[in-house]
Amino acid sequence: MSKDRPDTYLNDRLDWNLLRTFLAIAREKSVSRAATRLHLTQPAVSQALRRLEEQLGLRLVDRHGPRIEVTQAGIEVQQIAEEIYGTISRLSLADVDRDHDISGTVRIAIVSGIDFPAYDEFLAQFHRTYPRIDFESQVMRSADVVNNLQQKASTLGLSPRRALPRRVEARVFLRQRYALFCGRHHPLFGRDEVRLSDLASQQFVSFSGDKVGDHMSPLTIFRDEKGFTGRVIASSSSMSEVKRFIFAGLGIGCLPAHVMRDDIEQGRFRRLPPEEGVADLDVYFLWSQDRKFSAAETAFIDALHAFIDQHEGREAATGNQ
Repeated sequence: MSKDRPDTYLNDRLDWNLLRTFLAIAREKSVSRAATRLHLTQPAVSQALRRLEEQLGLRLVDRHGPRIEVTQAGIEVQQIAEEIYGTISRLSLADVDRDHDISGTVRIAIVSGIDFPAYDEFLAQFHRTYPRIDFESQVMRSADVVNNLQQKASTLGLSPRRALPRRVEARVFLRQRYALFCGRHHPLFGRDEVRLSDLASQQFVSFSGDKVGDHMSPLTIFRDEKGFTGRVIASSSSMSEVKRFIFAGLGIGCLPAHVMRDDIEQGRFRRLPPEEGVADLDVYFLWSQDRKFSAAETAFIDALHAFIDQHEGREAATGNQ
């Protein structure tokens, strides 16, 4: 931008739609895919990019045929645009705090398959206390949960822990022990005795994040340490889909032990050795340290912290940690 323009020029003149279009280009790394995402024509998207570059006085992308590479200046503008996007997405969170009658929206980014009855009861109690607070829950991969928090588009996340960026805080929400299971349609289901050595060559059903370096890597490490040679025949980021594949007999796989109790009693699944299970993969409550929370969000986060404190206290008292 020209130095002759006053400092307030961009504040007064910059069109958010240009930033929104650039954000789509940067995310998609393609003008054509950005146009499809925004339901615009390619010339309109290209023109918006040129206008934004002219207003900022910066080259935001380099073109290599149909491929787009975001420049260093573009990366910095993208980061600012992500924050603006998160702020705009929260404009609907205006709340009323008269006589403690708080209203607003709490947005939760969550991985699939979290089974926690005590949390369900907590939600019921919270709703009775704050009936005017609305909820939006989006199921996504753990990596996307963290990205969502960084963009300040969600109030909090519930996800297995992974490498966290600065300013994203975490505490244990639900302790989970994963164990191996086979489904009713698997050859091992009806066998009288199954030993760990019997599993060495069995095909596996896996989570998409079940690879070294990702949040499910303890499951990969377990298979490697035990010398299992069976290939992964099916995988999904959804726990319900992993469970479906295992039930159908495609292979054996790991699931949270507490989630499978009813299925075992109903004769749908069989727990396999080792008896002590495979690995601990706890679910964490995540939140952004530098996000400004609305009154509704603050009420929910404070209540959730208190719920976790109470639940940990009960577990400690009963020795069920």
